[in-house]
Amino acid sequence: MTLTGPKPSWLTFDCYGTLIQWDEGLLAAMDRILSVKGRDIDQKAFIAVYDRYEHTLEEERPHRTFAEVSALALERAMVEFDLPFTAADAEILTSSISKMPPFPEVAATLEKLKAAGFRLAIISNTDDAIIAGNVAQLGGHVDRVITAQQVGAYKPSRQIFHHGWESLGIGMDDLVHICASPHLDLAAARELGFRTVWVDRGTGRKPLPDYHPNEIVPTLGRVPAVLAAAAWMER
Repeated sequence: MTLTGPKPSWLTFDCYGTLIQWDEGLLAAMDRILSVKGRDIDQKAFIAVYDRYEHTLEEERPHRTFAEVSALALERAMVEFDLPFTAADAEILTSSISKMPPFPEVAATLEKLKAAGFRLAIISNTDDAIIAGNVAQLGGHVDRVITAQQVGAYKPSRQIFHHGWESLGIGMDDLVHICASPHLDLAAARELGFRTVWVDRGTGRKPLPDYHPNEIVPTLGRVPAVLAAAAWMER
């Protein structure tokens, strides 16, 4: 597949893992939390358990904020590893997420895309207060931020995407979604049919076996080239 069709007026982005260094930041946060627990814990194994609880909690009703989801997922993971949990642990996690920095190429790439006439929005599984710290590091190039907190639903639910498009005043043919998350964003694209660029940063995450994104790039810095190849901006 390649990018074809009408030039989009908006580019929408997943935030964590696409613009912001999620894996690196989460590992550092968990190191801070686990290093004082008095046991040698395999951090990657712990994060895998945390992720499992996080995704399960995001699907439950009534809707919880991401601050609540992350705290409860952390507590349940600690119980599974027989570790003591405190509210301070949850605060370390949420404050660390807000401080996670962008990938090195992100701010300059967003500036280039904005200069080419695209409007830029983020659609993210987070809370307004948490993502504010991340967006502040993106050079002021993001026009809109749409969060799960605003919508009351988490990706891959179609609800968050439909809300995002309605709030931007566009249909799904007037955007391209750029993401690094196959099992959230690409799963939604498979269901809803919007165009995607998948940023494969070599984390081991793979697209769903029955879906192929329109374009695959190794970093966000390659996005302008694929948009130029579609004749949507100058090379």
